[in-house]
Amino acid sequence: MKRLISGWRGDPRIWRRGIVLAALALVLALVMLLHARVPNTIGNLGSLTETFLPWLGLLIPVLLLLALVRKSATALIALILPVAVWLNLFGGLLTDKTGSGGDLTVATHNVNADNPDPAGTARDVAASGADVLALEELKASVVPVYEKALASTYRYHSVQGTVGLWSKYPMSGVRAVDIKLGWTRAMRATVTTPQGPVAFYVAHMPSVRVKLKAGFTARQRDTSADALGEAIADETLPRKVLLGDLNGTMNDRSLNGVTSQMRSTQGAAGNGFGFSWPASFPMARIDQIMVQGVEPVSSWTLPATGSDHLPVAARVNLDTRS
Repeated sequence: MKRLISGWRGDPRIWRRGIVLAALALVLALVMLLHARVPNTIGNLGSLTETFLPWLGLLIPVLLLLALVRKSATALIALILPVAVWLNLFGGLLTDKTGSGGDLTVATHNVNADNPDPAGTARDVAASGADVLALEELKASVVPVYEKALASTYRYHSVQGTVGLWSKYPMSGVRAVDIKLGWTRAMRATVTTPQGPVAFYVAHMPSVRVKLKAGFTARQRDTSADALGEAIADETLPRKVLLGDLNGTMNDRSLNGVTSQMRSTQGAAGNGFGFSWPASFPMARIDQIMVQGVEPVSSWTLPATGSDHLPVAARVNLDTRS
């Protein structure tokens, strides 16, 4: 470090070098700060940026290294801005907000229609201790396997289309939720817990794709997200829990119909980013547990199963009066 500093001392060019690096640092800061203004009109570029927004922070150490190599004081000072913006957006996720207590454990898992070990996957997620468990991407021919594997843990369950809900407590008011797909990938049920009724929603939003000519194609996902948001807004029970694969992160503006009215358990009571997909190298949390009228206590990801998604779980407090 002394050698590095001595090499800069008395060099007037440290302010003239690295102008391009400084400009790149400012552009990076603006993209993160104004991500909501990145247009979606061209290949849904805005949603793509927001899906992987935390990873833009990896460009900061790259620019830092280049600034040091170039001996550019201008570039180093410019880097303060993207660092500040990234910490403002995601610094809160670097701390452990996990609490203790809670009176209900919930979990959700996209089990993958081509899962080679559905019975093992069912046993793994049941071992999490979840009182209420949601599964998505259920293939009709394999549903009996999940039902058999979970029967000893969960007395009540319902499968609607490709999504299902398993509960240790009685369920009523079970129905499919129309998310404008033409087939069922969302459902709603009232779970009567010892603390009273809670409305549970399970959803699997349409998949998104990154295509060379079309960009980030997500129009159907966005339409379904709006429909789900309307269904949740119309819910009469004050306590609501959403479990599912939303194929989008909390930063994705296209999920505003849902995220604007519910809290992420990971954001409120998790430790770290809680990335859930892909299971082999998680890069985004697209599997969500969200609540309204319920207090998150802790939130975490579960070990990998035979799926390409990681299961996620949360502990919540249903009695928010204290």
